[in-house]
Parts: sequence; structure tokens; C-alpha cells
Amino acid sequence: MAFATIDVTKGITGVLPDANANYSTPRKNANPIIINGNMAVAQRGTSNTSITSAGYYTCDRFKFNRDGIGTWTVTQESLSSGNAYNNGFRKAIRLDCTSATASPSAADNLSLITRLEGQDLQLFKKGTSNAEKFTLAFWVKSNKTGTSQVNLRDTDNTRLISATYTISSANTWEHKVLNYAADTTGAFDNDNANSLQIEWFLDSGTDFSSGTAPTSWEASDNTDRNANNLALGNSTDNDFAITGVQLEVGEFTSSTLPPFQHESFGDNLSRCCRYFFFTGDGSVYQHHGTGVEVSSTAAYINIPLPSILRSSPSVSIEDSIVAWDGNSENAITSLGNTYYSSKGSQVNQAVNCSGGGLDDTAGITIYSNNDSSSGFLIDAEL
Repeated sequence: MAFATIDVTKGITGVLPDANANYSTPRKNANPIIINGNMAVAQRGTSNTSITSAGYYTCDRFKFNRDGIGTWTVTQESLSSGNAYNNGFRKAIRLDCTSATASPSAADNLSLITRLEGQDLQLFKKGTSNAEKFTLAFWVKSNKTGTSQVNLRDTDNTRLISATYTISSANTWEHKVLNYAADTTGAFDNDNANSLQIEWFLDSGTDFSSGTAPTSWEASDNTDRNANNLALGNSTDNDFAITGVQLEVGEFTSSTLPPFQHESFGDNLSRCCRYFFFTGDGSVYQHHGTGVEVSSTAAYINIPLPSILRSSPSVSIEDSIVAWDGNSENAITSLGNTYYSSKGSQVNQAVNCSGGGLDDTAGITIYSNNDSSSGFLIDAEL
């Protein structure tokens, strides 16, 4: 039975969904499968320049994968006009080529990727007789027109499927909807490890571009991963940006695709912090944690976390952080062992300090030393 909802100022305004009803468009999940698909969260900063190595730059959960092709600037671009802006998107991740590689070596490659945990993918029923199709949608803009390729890579079973899209108009936001077949071979592991990698391939040498894009699932073949080469790194005029990334269970077209799920910024940030958390907030004397001294040059500190991490993290320091015991400041010069419980709300971190000025057994507080860019980088990425 369906029940009416009532607004006392306006009367009956609508009907709640009937649990037994059939719908032509499946209802969406409580949370989008892709995390930070609108590129709103950028804990690592909004711009990185002179990039010549792979890594996470600017927008959370999207990794710039570069080996041998060009030098790049990666930014969290702010949108103020265009089709993506008109559809509710205010941020994008943008790649700009600042030093070109016109003739890549065979093994060179360039891509943008996001990785997903297996336990979040069980609704695709992959590896069963009831396996579901995949639909990937996103907004894209580039100065360079042509056909490019997006791969789904099943890392649990070493399997691959691809779809292609065409950038038709230069410097124009275009919406792309790609369909991928169901796969009855190879289930995703039901755990917190990397099971699916979505890969926007952008340039490569022949080791990745000499094959054919597979439209059905196959045993992974590197030569098929960039059969439709956009060759983004061949000119310093080139750029590429995406936003509005969504992954759906089932097959959809541009007219049947469910709307993008815009989360609150807080919910989006919380989900990103499962994988990475930067304690800095731009304050010059920001507090990062408390602890206790164990010698004149060493201490254990507790770093509070906003979310349970995916796994035990690696911890590093950005710029200048000091330990203060009430008598003197002692710069943290290196880190020791990291201790983390999967149900904990903090990281317990051993630190080493310069100067020998700690009082041994005194309590300490940890803060930025007049440095607005400092903090701890807590990394549990896939």
C-alpha cells in the first residue's frame, strides 16, 4: 500500500514509493558507487605543477598515472559556465600538458584512474549467472577532439573490458554514457582491496596501443588498453578535464540514466577520508594531536581521525610541525612506527624530535610551526 505525504500548509503533495511496485528505472543506491565523482574534495590542494610521476594530485580518489609522457599541471578547476556547470557541477579535475612527448617509448603510458573496493561492488553480481551490466557516465572537456577509451579492469581476476567515446567539440563540456557487458566469469573479492579500476587512457607507446579495444570481457591484454589513442601528451596545447563521474548497475542511455547523486560536501569528505586524510587546515599554528614524551628526543602522539580508515595507513609530514611540552618547541624531524586499529578513531604515531629538549614523561601538544601548509598526511589509498 502507498501512503500520502501531507504538507499542512499545502495539503496532499505526493505519494511514497510502493515497496511492491515495479519501476522502469531502478532506484539508486543510498550512496553513489564512485566517491568524489563531482571533484568537490581536494585535500591535497587545488594545483600541482611540474608533475613527472604518478600520484594523487588535487581531487581525492582520482589518481594521475604517468610513466614517461610529458610534464603536467593537475588542478581542481572551478567551473562558472558551460554544460557541466548548468547541470550542477562546480569543480573538475584538469590535466594540462606543460612539456610534451611527441613520440612515446613503447612502455610509456598516461591515464587517469579511480579504484574501488570489492566489498562495494557485490551488487554487480560479477562472476555469477545473474551478473549485471555496467554503465559509466561522465562530463569531459578537452581542446583535442577524437576518440578515446575507458577501461574497466577487474584486478581480482585479471580481466578487462573497454568502451570508447568521442570528443566532438573542442573546449566544450560533453556528457558521455558508456555501456559495458555483464561478466559471468570471476567474482569480485568481498573485501577492502582494489577490485575494480576505472581507467581513462589518454596516451601511450605501442605496448598499450597496438591491440583492439575489447567490447566484451577478456583476459587482460595490455596492448588493448589504449587502442584508441587520444595522444594527449604530444603538445603543450593539450588539456583534459572530467567531472560528474557515476557508475550504475545495469544498462542505461543518456535519456534513461539516473540523475547524478550530489552528496553534501560533508558526506563526500567523510567518504574520501576513509582513504586519505590531511590534518592541515591552513592555520599557521594549527593543533594536530597530543601525546607523551618517552625520551628527550622521542614521543608517541595520537592523531584524531574523522573516519575509520580502509586499512592501516602510511603517515608522513608536510612541512614544519613541532612538539611543545610547556617549556620548549622541538621540531619533529622523522617518524617511527605507526599503530592503527581498524575500529580506532586515531592513529598512534611514534615521532623523533631535534634538540633534545623534551622533558621525558611530560605531556605534549603537536602543532604547526607558523606554517599554514603543514600537517600529517594519513594515506590508506587502494
